[in-house]
Amino acid sequence: MTAIQHRYHPMLEKIISGGQTGADRAALDAALEAGFPAGGCCPVGRKAEDGTIDARYPLQEIGGGYRARTRRNVEDADGTAIFYSSTPSGGTELTLLFCIKTGKPYKLIDIDLVTPERAAQLLAVFAGGAGIATLNVAGPRHSGCPAVYAFVKDSVSRLIAAGDHRQG
Repeated sequence: MTAIQHRYHPMLEKIISGGQTGADRAALDAALEAGFPAGGCCPVGRKAEDGTIDARYPLQEIGGGYRARTRRNVEDADGTAIFYSSTPSGGTELTLLFCIKTGKPYKLIDIDLVTPERAAQLLAVFAGGAGIATLNVAGPRHSGCPAVYAFVKDSVSRLIAAGDHRQG
């Protein structure tokens, strides 16, 4: 990465998501594999479409189901990256609506229109411009969009690497 790319998001400190399969899990995996702080809220019982979310994901259980978890992650973040294919729907659309309702910044990324490299660049500019320290990552679950996991993992990995100025 160039020095210019490196300066886009010097404040990014944490990646959060709800732990669902697909986009959520990909963001957490990218952060954990990079040794980057990760977290977020998930439903009580650590529920996801594939069963119980593995304990290796540092998520806080909250009541209220998926809707409450989605809202809480939007509220706890400084901004949200919303990945989708063609059009946001279901929980992805709900995330967008919560961002609008709460006035939180968000960046929409259509995985059909950009590469993971370009998505990472767009997110770096978004994070830097909006002063994002905690970035919520949202998008479809695996059953709704099987391609989203690899795309989000690659994008978030590139985003973290581009701004990785931690010492140690």
